[in-house]
Amino acid sequence: MTSLWSRVEPLLARVRKPARYIGCEDGAIEPRHGQGKVAWLLAYPDVYEVGLPNQGLQILYEILNERPDAVAERTYAPWVDLEALMRERGIPLFSVDAHRAAGDFDVIAFNLSAELVYTNVLNMLDLGGIPVHTARREPSDPVVVVGGHAAFNPEPLADFIDVAVLGEGEEVVGEINDVVRAWKASGRTSREGLWRELARIPGVYVPSLYDVVYEGERTVSCTPRFADVPATVTKRTISDLAQWDYPRRPLAPLTEVVHDRLAVEVFRGCTRGCRFCQAGMITRPVRERPAEQVRTMITRGLERTGYNEVSLTSLSTADFSGIEDVVSSIVPDPTACGAPTVSLPSLRVDAFTVGLAAKVASGRRSGLTFAPEAGTWRLRKVINKLITEADLYGAVESAFANGWTRTKLYFLTGLPTETDDDTRGIAELAAGCVAIGKKYTSRASVTVSLGGFVPKAHTPFQWFGQNGVDELQRKINLVRGAASRGVQVKWHDPRASLAEGLASRGDRRVGRVIERVWRDGGTFQEWSEFFVLDRWLDAAAAEGLPVEWFTTRHRTEVEILPWQHLSAGLHRDFLWDDWRASLDEHGLPDCRWTPCYDCGVCTGDGLEHVVASPIPPAGGSQGTGQDLARGGDVPVVVRL
Repeated sequence: MTSLWSRVEPLLARVRKPARYIGCEDGAIEPRHGQGKVAWLLAYPDVYEVGLPNQGLQILYEILNERPDAVAERTYAPWVDLEALMRERGIPLFSVDAHRAAGDFDVIAFNLSAELVYTNVLNMLDLGGIPVHTARREPSDPVVVVGGHAAFNPEPLADFIDVAVLGEGEEVVGEINDVVRAWKASGRTSREGLWRELARIPGVYVPSLYDVVYEGERTVSCTPRFADVPATVTKRTISDLAQWDYPRRPLAPLTEVVHDRLAVEVFRGCTRGCRFCQAGMITRPVRERPAEQVRTMITRGLERTGYNEVSLTSLSTADFSGIEDVVSSIVPDPTACGAPTVSLPSLRVDAFTVGLAAKVASGRRSGLTFAPEAGTWRLRKVINKLITEADLYGAVESAFANGWTRTKLYFLTGLPTETDDDTRGIAELAAGCVAIGKKYTSRASVTVSLGGFVPKAHTPFQWFGQNGVDELQRKINLVRGAASRGVQVKWHDPRASLAEGLASRGDRRVGRVIERVWRDGGTFQEWSEFFVLDRWLDAAAAEGLPVEWFTTRHRTEVEILPWQHLSAGLHRDFLWDDWRASLDEHGLPDCRWTPCYDCGVCTGDGLEHVVASPIPPAGGSQGTGQDLARGGDVPVVVRL
């Protein structure tokens, strides 16, 4: 027992959910620190039950601990009750594996899945005794790294981090480890020397090595301070997912967590081209995992964890070319005692078939969520969600006909060119789904989930000015008023959408706003009970930064964007042309089955889509109709 744990353990009887802090999960790795090893603290800036299921963190945890020159532990944001006791007693942030103080690690690496966790990043650094500002850290302080989807615009955190990693981390963490290990062996001279070496690694961005110039409110330039520092940093991509069958030892928590089931990733990337979706844009190209490997990971994971439910994860799981066979292999006999169930998140209605519905329905406790995103075909062409009403109703009928009584429909509101007719169309679609369900069960119901649209970097909509709070609330009320019996409407707080917009498309100056919000007590900003918009507005006003400049203002083609020196592999002119095509209501079919659109990802990096079959899926609306722009009949080259 460490001396730090002896101080923490007596406090756990005074806090909610003490199991958040004890570690000891099945699958946890006993950390072995030692001379010549780089010690990593992998941090998720939210509570344990939200962060533990994160696949990215679990994968890096295993990869690093397999290296003879590295050791990795995990930490999560302490809930407010334990944090108060820790600050009162001078107890620093600690790992859950060996309860080691955060300041004793060489690297602390945060997974940024969303922007509203930024204040928690600052809070965890401060709680760990690590200077919040990069410029104030000594060579003995940990190197602060961020990664994840939100790291594709890390500028709001530029003053607080040493490194941002763009893209996938399986390979790059080893390269960072090599540099930090050599730096340690040399005696930890200057942090700038370390930065210079780290900046040489592809996909690694070191904000301190770049100068940003502003004129008034505009960003004029962001240029490297040294000739050997790249002017543009491009994301890292794993070309062959089959070589990375992680996690091999999935963590089985001792307490309930969100997504409390085995998760197996079936593929990465998405080429459906939804213009609102940052994940789909920044994770291109599509790389499927071999179906046999998926089955092996499922079998191995269920045996290790004791779960009887598996979630097949990706951005659009029903698009996996081997999905029906894989599901059949998971639930071969649904009547057998202990037969596992299957959860398929991120379902596209134009890829969901009667056969798939029947196979998923054979398991117990399964649920279905479809994401039409917009209420009318016109608006779905704008956002490139090319599914028709017939696609949706066919998928919903498959679900109800195979035994479901409830479905959930996810929509965005505040999309470009959205009209009130589009908004009311959400309620009309939901009513149509209820009517279909009533043919099969009197208990049929539909839940509509409404999210306020927040434009993100590296998407065609990065130039769009989002709707303000009042307009989003008006549209939510419009849907609520039009909802018929059997339709339940839930929605995301429009005030939080405004703060998210400020952080997601902000420049370095927004970091001062984030710091003010944090110092004013603004942690856990993704939690409704702690979010206060006035904190953000007051902080922006104190810094002289107009919130509307970053959020509700439309941007021009020639404007320098704060993240312009960072690349997801996508050509800027491709994104701009796609933005203009959206305003003309032109859709763009999935490029797996059409000629290349030259978005830049595959041609620039010498990559290819990796799918199990070159035959496009039957059904759906992909490549049909006169409204699809630049379509064709020649399949893209795929690697089998």
